[in-house]
Amino acid sequence: MNPYLTFILAVLILGYLLNLVVAILELRSLDPELPPEFSDIYSREKYRQSQRYTRVSTRFSQVHDTFILVITITFILAGGFNQVDLMARSFGMSPIPTGLLFTGILALLSTIIGLPFSLYSTFVIEERFGFNKTTLKIFLLDLVKSVILALCIGGPLLAAVLWFFQAAGNLAWFYCWMAVTVFILILQFLAPVLIMPLFNKFTPLEDGELKKRITDYAQVQQFAIKGIYTMDGSKRSTRLNAFFTGFGRFRRIVFFDTMLDKLNTDEIVAVLAHEMGHFKHKHIFKMMSASILQMGIMFYILSLFLGNEQLFAAFGMEHISIYGSLFFFGFLYAPVSTLLSIFFNLFSRKHEYEADAWAVTSSGRVQGLINGLKKLSVHNLSNLTPHPFNVFLNYSHPPVLQRIRAIKQLSKT
Repeated sequence: MNPYLTFILAVLILGYLLNLVVAILELRSLDPELPPEFSDIYSREKYRQSQRYTRVSTRFSQVHDTFILVITITFILAGGFNQVDLMARSFGMSPIPTGLLFTGILALLSTIIGLPFSLYSTFVIEERFGFNKTTLKIFLLDLVKSVILALCIGGPLLAAVLWFFQAAGNLAWFYCWMAVTVFILILQFLAPVLIMPLFNKFTPLEDGELKKRITDYAQVQQFAIKGIYTMDGSKRSTRLNAFFTGFGRFRRIVFFDTMLDKLNTDEIVAVLAHEMGHFKHKHIFKMMSASILQMGIMFYILSLFLGNEQLFAAFGMEHISIYGSLFFFGFLYAPVSTLLSIFFNLFSRKHEYEADAWAVTSSGRVQGLINGLKKLSVHNLSNLTPHPFNVFLNYSHPPVLQRIRAIKQLSKT
């Protein structure tokens, strides 16, 4: 058997089995006893509901992963990539448009395959547990907008990558790295102004106690912000969230309207202080720099596999192409991507503790932060007792109980 095909199939199957083991461990770690830290805010029925949600969503993910594994392996062994390539080539276009069409067909197939799962997750599971507020009209409009954005933004970027690898010689990987880096940085500025408003309505926070408290805190911390906004997250979900967007003096604070309904002023300011802690510790810059560095390494390794005949033979391809190399390299890079995600999650969890510490020391709202984290967990039906192996592999945030205990310990020092 082709060694590349053997490796790819092994990666797919072992990755699936790893996720299956994690899911089993996660379900077994569910503790029927309510943690004492949540006895003041969590009813036993609500806690049981959160565990039912974890069971249902975990089992649904297992069904989804199993289906995707079977479809992917079948598609590879049946020569599906070759058939798509022949279809794209049948139009007689030059390599770059052909590559865009090849990508578009695969993206369309992926969307069609994933659509039933997305519909079931949104309109059955999320609906069952009281999260979903999305109508079918909003769901379909979001899908159409996402496709248009992919064509308008992703298409030109992919065309540039293909052109560099076709025309720039041995340094093509470097030019691709620089081009994608510039694109990502520009997108950070454009997204809040041009892209995000396509999906949600952003309204300046009304004058009042909350806005004054936030503004006063930001001024004391010498933290420049462009504005404070609410977002109509409630038109899609009842989940609570808040985030910063933009850079420098263009930073915006955005609160989901659902969050303003559930948290009081002290809790909101404490959560905001946590987010501000990420900026004060330069977490965003550090993580983005690390991501850009690993992207450069990825492009370099990719350049070593361009036009590899055995790799194309593994997928039953009749023709060798740059765009095909991009796709097939993704299968080879999957184990590296998994290891890197573990590494990034490790540092992300460390950053969350540091941001919590900043919130406590800069705002003095120990109980406000703890209560805010509790309410976020309760209303989002978070799993309070995830298995440590799942946390190690997949969690970008520490489990909420560990964060609460760390905050309490910090407040004693």
